[in-house]
Amino acid sequence: MDRGAEPVAPRRELDAAGIGDPRLRRSYRHCRQLHARHGRTYFLATRLLPAPRRPAVHALYGFARWIDDLVDAPDPRTRAEQPRTALRTAQQRLHAALRGDGAEDRHPVLAAVVDAVRRYSIEPALFDDFFRSMRMDLRPRTYRTRAELDDYVHGSAGVIGLQVLPVLGTRCPVERAAPYAAELGRAFQLTNFLRDVGEDLRRGRVYLPAEELAAFDVDRERLEGCLRTGRPDPAVRRALSDQVARARAVYRAAEPGIRLVDAGARPCVRTAHQLYGEILDRIVESGYAVFDQRVAVGPARRAGAAARAAGSVLATRWGTG
Repeated sequence: MDRGAEPVAPRRELDAAGIGDPRLRRSYRHCRQLHARHGRTYFLATRLLPAPRRPAVHALYGFARWIDDLVDAPDPRTRAEQPRTALRTAQQRLHAALRGDGAEDRHPVLAAVVDAVRRYSIEPALFDDFFRSMRMDLRPRTYRTRAELDDYVHGSAGVIGLQVLPVLGTRCPVERAAPYAAELGRAFQLTNFLRDVGEDLRRGRVYLPAEELAAFDVDRERLEGCLRTGRPDPAVRRALSDQVARARAVYRAAEPGIRLVDAGARPCVRTAHQLYGEILDRIVESGYAVFDQRVAVGPARRAGAAARAAGSVLATRWGTG
């Protein structure tokens, strides 16, 4: 494809990253499109990164989205075996591609993610942890304790923070910043669990620890009753309030890590931390209306936060901040 026919923003990012191979450029553009379509808040924050670093984040998001879509098969008759087989095949293809077997050549996502792994020395074992959690989603289940849920969240979200960290860069040894990166990924995931209670119930999943819900006389049956009515009852609102407080504690634990990332990446991380955290505010303001809608931060608020962060980026680059 003639580079002149590429959209301007992707072209500039790929050129800045020194990605010239047409096959790679197509793969990175595909991942960027997935990111823009499905991860609006995260995509907006990514645009605050220096341009050379953005394609790798798009690739990591595109990979996670691809695998997530394999798990959430639209036909319930295929949930038992087809997604399991698809996950196994995807994991094998990723490892083959990382070995240099050319398995990525004909795949719209793999080429970019393999290139990003090599460019930033991302630990391949993190992807195995991710696949393990994705396999846990193949059977409807309830997480009994916080420890059980944390085991799932490490692979589904904590490792995403660890994958992205080398792309962001750090101003300290990576090992010092890594726990904060994993914690921020966990905070984002806990927010998604609260926002998507109704959607997850429709898929047979509950990502809220049963013993914590039980403290408020809430169980799966009660949640399903709220799904049928589209409204949380008082006990469920109290239980969800408790879960929001727990998620906010994770955001507070992750926040000190923002100053450990490279200065050029800090506005991106701070904006993601702020906007995802505000989803919790919207959930509370809605009266915990998570059974019949998907609560979100409005476009104007997202744009305003991004504009302020962009001002910080410019000030830093021009030496005025």
